Amino acid sequence: MFEIKRYTASDKQLWNEFVKGAKNSTFLFDRNYMDYHSDRFEDHSLVVYRKGALYALLPANISGDHVYSHQGLTYGGLIMSKKACASEVLEVFSLINAQLKSEGVKSVIYKPTPYIYHSIPSQEDLYALFRLTDARIIGRNISSTIYQGNKIKFVESRKSGIRKAKNHSLKIRQSEDFSRFWEILSENLMTNHNARPVHSIEEMTLLANRFPDKIKLYLVESESSGILGGTVIYEANDQVIHTQYISASPEGKELGALDLLFDCLINEVYADHPIFDFGQSTEEMGKVLNDKLIFQKEGFGGRGVIYDIYEYSL
Repeated sequence: MFEIKRYTASDKQLWNEFVKGAKNSTFLFDRNYMDYHSDRFEDHSLVVYRKGALYALLPANISGDHVYSHQGLTYGGLIMSKKACASEVLEVFSLINAQLKSEGVKSVIYKPTPYIYHSIPSQEDLYALFRLTDARIIGRNISSTIYQGNKIKFVESRKSGIRKAKNHSLKIRQSEDFSRFWEILSENLMTNHNARPVHSIEEMTLLANRFPDKIKLYLVESESSGILGGTVIYEANDQVIHTQYISASPEGKELGALDLLFDCLINEVYADHPIFDFGQSTEEMGKVLNDKLIFQKEGFGGRGVIYDIYEYSL
């Protein structure tokens, strides 16, 4: 009934069309997004057909004898048709694992798409992991998420920041110029974590140009000092708004720039979207929690959603 094939470039259009209608998908699985860093990863994605029709996708790459779903993405796993059901997904998993094993793959690192991104219930893959593999959790990251229909009020420190920002006449605008924001972001990451942004400014600009309706930059500025901070928003799908990057200059932090910004985004710009996700506040596969970062997100009413990483042997 099912046929498993390796993805090739000739499948791109069919893949992208399937992504638009899958039940647990976001635009990050579009090949025009995934392939921006194709030089860094050896693609090993799979396409699953049922009676000649595309049924599921597995965005994946291979390194040595390990297959990952996908190292260049925060989440992934089996991307499924709305018709996908438990018994059939069990069969699909068995076939995928058999094929990978026949290719010499020794283990699979599997990052399912968190439930908040599901347009309808889509956790058949987690049941298949339990039934068919020795999967164990090797990473558990926590994100902070707001359900817009059941919001928690901002804490007083966030409200105070909003008042301060308004008193200093800070303004919010959307922009297509990432340069100053990237300077602020890069400086903060290097100072606080000795790290760089996952994307270079060239990559971020490229992706924003490819997905202008999905990737948006919002900035906070003052008349005297210019840009004080901002956020890169991913409109992941019809229901989830995700903050990919958040950063502010020292002056921006002092003046409540991000408090004003997220008050505007949560309560005005994206008030009609069901879910606002601030992203992860963990490091080292979840073993380290950035207390200051998650405190800020929770101050806006965000609460915990887990991004798990599994590993199983073949």
